Amino acid sequence: MTPAALRMRLAEVAAQPLGDKPIFGDEVLAGLDRPAVPAAVLVPIVMGTAPSILLTKRTSHLAKHAGQISFPGGRIDPEDRNPEAAALREAQEEIGLDSGLVEVLGRLTDHVTGTGYRITPVLAVLPPALTYRLSAHEVEAIFELPMHVVMDPDAPRRQRQHVNGVWREYWVWPHPDHFIWGATAAILVQLAKRLREGVA
Repeated sequence: MTPAALRMRLAEVAAQPLGDKPIFGDEVLAGLDRPAVPAAVLVPIVMGTAPSILLTKRTSHLAKHAGQISFPGGRIDPEDRNPEAAALREAQEEIGLDSGLVEVLGRLTDHVTGTGYRITPVLAVLPPALTYRLSAHEVEAIFELPMHVVMDPDAPRRQRQHVNGVWREYWVWPHPDHFIWGATAAILVQLAKRLREGVA
């Protein structure tokens, strides 16, 4: 898919109506015993000659999700106007992304995690070759996952792990240096499915 065709398809995906029901992560076995905390992540597509998705690796000393691969984002604060504002604020704080360079396209379906967050994925486009300023506290590294991998229906795989007496199954995306799983992987699966719909 060419960058022009991808941009057109992204606009179509962003224009699709979203239902009220979120997608529940594989680890949400029996629902949550308390209301989910609203959160938002930026799903940034770098629109170069070979488009890619920008991802971050969290630092190893964080109290939650240490060392995991994630999109820029976090909890929606009371002063945030909406999930888009929260995602842009978090991206600025975590990787120094100037919101003026971000073209927000729309949202994907909310994703509820077993850790009690209801994440709104905000789909956006970035120009290539930006300079990022990483938060030393939150982000260890940034990297890109090529869109041709995202568009490959055979790329993600299901993986099982026995945790605290329970078998858990989750999505994993291939990458030579990073383990992409959990909510991040599931949101990528949602995006990939939506992008492939109607594509010959």
